[in-house]
Parts: sequence; structure tokens; C-alpha cells
Amino acid sequence: MEHATGRKTRDPAPMLRTLVAVAAVAALAAGATSVAHSAAGTRHAGLSTLESGVLQQLNQVRAQHGLVALHASPALDASAAQHTKEMGVDGYFAHTSADGTVFWKRIERWYDSTDYGYWSVGENLLWSSPDVDATKALKLWMGSPEHRANILAPRWREIGVSAMHFASAPGAYRDKPVTIITTDFGVRR
Repeated sequence: MEHATGRKTRDPAPMLRTLVAVAAVAALAAGATSVAHSAAGTRHAGLSTLESGVLQQLNQVRAQHGLVALHASPALDASAAQHTKEMGVDGYFAHTSADGTVFWKRIERWYDSTDYGYWSVGENLLWSSPDVDATKALKLWMGSPEHRANILAPRWREIGVSAMHFASAPGAYRDKPVTIITTDFGVRR
């Protein structure tokens, strides 16, 4: 079973503005660092194959539509990894954190808005049991009008991608194996 969901953005510049559609976008920047996690939470330097594939394919789609490639952000990578792990361990699938924190406040903990006149973040999620590859993930997102619009949003400049496989995830995943992908993206200037 596969599920994908998009989220609204929070755009404070400098005050918080209205929520707008989010985008799942990706970049593979030379020398960029990402974090991949296993179900046990082991951290590995570098991009996982799935994360790399998602980053590359999303940027290819953006290029085909005349949009700029997005750059990997260690801060957004950390935000995405924290949320992916929390969802898999706690057994839920939502943009709002288990403690009730809305997605943009959670991301802001990692991707600071201080000292920026314009700051906007978004998030897309996807889960599949047991696995999903980058091609399938992109196909699912592009098949959703909201996700397609998000992927093709021109404003995004940075991205964090986290993909984790859980051998047995509780709650919403019914103790089955699951792969969860979180993309946190943003722009600040």
C-alpha cells in the first residue's frame, strides 16, 4: 500500500502569512551531506541510494520544466530525518508531529527563520509497504495534482530528503515492513 500527502507552507516574511501549497523538490549538490537511517536509527554519512534517486529525479523533472535545481540543505536533511524516524517509531503518518507541533514549526527548529526577510518551508510525505524506489515515489507524487504542483513550484531553493525502512512499524503501519520518505524544502533570503 502506498500513501502520499502534501502540506501547506508557512510563509512569514517577516510576519507569518497565509498557508499555501507545498512542494516536494530535490537537489543533489556536490559535496552535500545527508543522513540516512535504518529502523534502529543508525546514522550513515552520505546519501542512501533511495534518497539520491529521489533528489536526482526531482531535479530532472524540474529541469524539464525550466526550473532551477535545488540544493541539499543539511538543516532540512536533519528535519526530514527526525520526522521520518518519529513517524516510523511512533506509528503515525502525518505532517503534524506526535506532540501536536505543526510541520512548519518543527522544520523551523532545524531551518531557522531568524534574520531572513523571506522564509518559507514545505513538506511532502510518502510511505509504502514494504518498499518503494525513486521512480515509483516520483510517479506517485507526479500522479497527484497537489504533489505535481508542489514539485513544480519555482520558489524552492533547498531540500532535505530522508528515506527510512522499518522492518516492523507499529500503529498506522500495522507492524508491517514500511519505507517512509519525508521531503522538507525551503527558501530563505
